Amino acid sequence: MNDDQAKSLLARLYERFFPKTADFFALLEEQSCQVEHTVNLLVRYMETGDPEIGEQIREDEHAADRVKVRNLHTLNEAFSTPIDREDIYRAITTLDEVVNACKDAVSEMNALELKPDAVTLEMARLLHDGVVALSAGYGRLSDRPADAADHADAARKAERKVEKLYRRALAQLFQGDDYIHMFKRREIYRHLTHAAERMAACANTLHDIVVKMV
Repeated sequence: MNDDQAKSLLARLYERFFPKTADFFALLEEQSCQVEHTVNLLVRYMETGDPEIGEQIREDEHAADRVKVRNLHTLNEAFSTPIDREDIYRAITTLDEVVNACKDAVSEMNALELKPDAVTLEMARLLHDGVVALSAGYGRLSDRPADAADHADAARKAERKVEKLYRRALAQLFQGDDYIHMFKRREIYRHLTHAAERMAACANTLHDIVVKMV
């Protein structure tokens, strides 16, 4: 066996017992950007009610599922991780849940034959503010983790604004006697509020990661 063959064998043995650590910072940043793209479509849908945009959101949900499955598989196969394994799992799953909630809101609006209103538009815009902050935060983890904490706080503030808007909207909605419309519209508000809650949960995970890193 010559020197090159010996080096190759040693390299293979090393990779077998000490496999290269996946870049989970990059994977989480990519997934958070996917969420931002979906919520941007949600804002456009709430602005226009365009069914083609609604279909794009449903397609985005399938793409997000593929990213989630890939990231979970990478996590399961990883020999070691740069941050807590449970935190990575929580981040992957809650990011995906934001996309699912957006898709559910649009699908139910279609099923109930409801058009966007001022409340759904404002909720979508606040949700977008939050996921932009979330995406920026996950993008900072690898080089400036301390900055990510501020982005996590911004995402949580956006969630609180959605919750306050939801309560005000309910107070206005439940007036009059068109109860069928009231309950239909409330379901859509709840889906969007759920999306914001999952966003806040992911922001909490981001903050937990930062605390352990700095």
